[in-house]
Parts: sequence; structure tokens; C-alpha cells
Amino acid sequence: MQTLFRLARASDADAISAIYTPIVERTATSFELKAPGPEEIQERIIKTLLTHPWLVAEKEGDLLGYAYASQHRSRLGYQWSADISVYIAEQNRGQGLGRALYTSLFALLRLQGFYNVYAGISLPNPGSVALHEAMGMIPVGIYQKVGYKNGAWQDVGWWQGNLQDYQENPLPPLSLAEAQLLAGWQTALTSGQ
Repeated sequence: MQTLFRLARASDADAISAIYTPIVERTATSFELKAPGPEEIQERIIKTLLTHPWLVAEKEGDLLGYAYASQHRSRLGYQWSADISVYIAEQNRGQGLGRALYTSLFALLRLQGFYNVYAGISLPNPGSVALHEAMGMIPVGIYQKVGYKNGAWQDVGWWQGNLQDYQENPLPPLSLAEAQLLAGWQTALTSGQ
């Protein structure tokens, strides 16, 4: 059976929490010190989907991983930029799923009218760096010792990707609901499958 990409639902919160919790508890990949429970994840999904895509990869009813975008900064001049994240269940890593999810996520963000994506990567993390650079993202700087987790000060590198050619006087990005009405929505959603 083929892996299906779709928008996350509030009902995915338990499965997303199961993927994310070990990452929070065992690594410095996330700077959360306590893993959010399913209720908090559910709230995050609902809030994110108002403006940005949150995708899940599902196969035979099981969630394999997820990727989402969020607001880069709150000032209006930043509205064409988004932060991105991808998390893959441990048993599904190294199979190209992160790249596939990002392919669909980038296509949807492009359709909405976003121009830039940014990813913060706690260092060292060669797998995540390789994934983001394979997506055409370039390193733009390092916040040194910006967070404290797992008994050590952690560095975070920042990567930037461009989604489309820059235009003079760009229109504000479409909401997710508006973008779903466009003819190219389904093609963008499944572009990474």
C-alpha cells in the first residue's frame, strides 16, 4: 500500500505525540524540555492549520512522520517567510520520507504565496543538515550556545531556502483554506508521495 500525504487532523495528536515525545526526551533536536501531551499537540495542529500546512505521512492507518510550517516572525513584513520542521518516527528514518514530506510542504507553501523557508537545526545533526541541504537550503548562520538541554549548552544552525522568484509588491500569502480551493492544491499536496 502506498504512503498517503494529507493534512493533519486533531485526531492525529496521539500518533504525533508518540513520534515527538522520544525526540524531546532523548535528544537536543527539540528545545522543549517536557514533551507536550496529545491535548497540547491537538491545539497546535488546529492553530497551525489556520495559516500553514501541517502534513502527515500515513500508511495503512499508521503515521510514519509529519512536517509543518509556522510563522517566521510576527511583524507583517515577515509574512512571506515560514519556519519549517519535519519529524519522522525512528523506525521510518533514512528512507527518504523527510525529503518527500518537505517536497509536498514546499509545494503547498509556494502555492500559498510564501517565498522563504527557514529551519533551525541543533548541532551537530548531520542527518538533518543533509536533508535540508538536499532540499536546496543553505546555511545562513549559527546561534552559539543559544539553548541549554541535556546538560550542555547547544548551538543552533539556521538554514534558508527560497521557494520562488521574488516579485515586486507581492500579494499576502493565502490562508490554508483559500489555498485548498486552488486547482493546483491536490497536485502540490501529493508532489512528494
